[in-house]
Amino acid sequence: MPDHAQQPLLSVRNVKVHFQVKNSNAWPWTPKKTLKAVDGVSFDLYPGETLGVVGESGCGKSTLSRAILNLIPATGGEIVWMGRDLRRGSDQDWLHVRKDIQMIFQDPLASLNPRMTVAQIIGEPLRVHRPELSADEVMKRVKAMMAKVGLREQMINRYPHEFSGGQCQRIGIARALILEPKLIICDEPVSALDVSIQAQIINLLKALQREMGLALIFIAHDLAVVKHISDRILVMYLGREMELAEKQALYARPSHPYTRALLSAIPIPDPRLEKNKQIQILQGDLPSPINPPSGCVFRTRCPQAQERCAQEVPVLKSLGGGTHSSCLLAQA
Repeated sequence: MPDHAQQPLLSVRNVKVHFQVKNSNAWPWTPKKTLKAVDGVSFDLYPGETLGVVGESGCGKSTLSRAILNLIPATGGEIVWMGRDLRRGSDQDWLHVRKDIQMIFQDPLASLNPRMTVAQIIGEPLRVHRPELSADEVMKRVKAMMAKVGLREQMINRYPHEFSGGQCQRIGIARALILEPKLIICDEPVSALDVSIQAQIINLLKALQREMGLALIFIAHDLAVVKHISDRILVMYLGREMELAEKQALYARPSHPYTRALLSAIPIPDPRLEKNKQIQILQGDLPSPINPPSGCVFRTRCPQAQERCAQEVPVLKSLGGGTHSSCLLAQA
């Protein structure tokens, strides 16, 4: 279990990612509108911890992960890595940090270069960040990493199209781990895989985390998937935080109406319980991040919304027991 008495490995403070968007049908002099993809997200991540990030499509999960890596520049806030604010860092600083922060992508096959062999794909980070290593040393490390992720040595000269989706994701995991990073950002790494393969990949990530002492940010749509790998869970909606809580507390006592709606949609293996359970169906569609609702962005779909929810912008507040909620009506 992560030790929260330690200094956080990563601190994200009020991070915002806004885009200027122009309507293609508008006049040339029409002012651009602001799309708030991420609008003030904060959390700490500790060594060895797994933070699950969940929410509907378009809520800003993947944009947040790319902002942490500076693949998309953040427009506000702080991203502090081991005491250093990365938003003020130079390109050279980022090159050094990227040895410690790696990413696993959603589409296993699309994230691999089809013209490179497995050996070249997994060994590429070493050639970029460890140029002093000889070709023999790189190959030795590639073979060792392939064994760790469950790939046979005979596959080393094959190309990505010769593998299944699960095998391609194992190649992506090997590539991310070859530099022995401190943090892996997993951007929906199992959403494109069959259910049985999803379980294999999640179990592999958990085993590698224990062995290598990794911290993980695990992004997914499915709270059932996130439950098996996370220590804490961050629930996002329309670019903002709805709830941040320890796993056990979130599943036993969800404090935000949005979290309760997501949990009610998780299938129950017992047919009798599944038949009798009450699903909280959210009314309406996800609002546009270009024109979000006033006050609480969830109020237009919230069954408990009151007049004050349209007037006050909620902030994430502590309810005790490691639970934080942005619901104005939540009680400690």
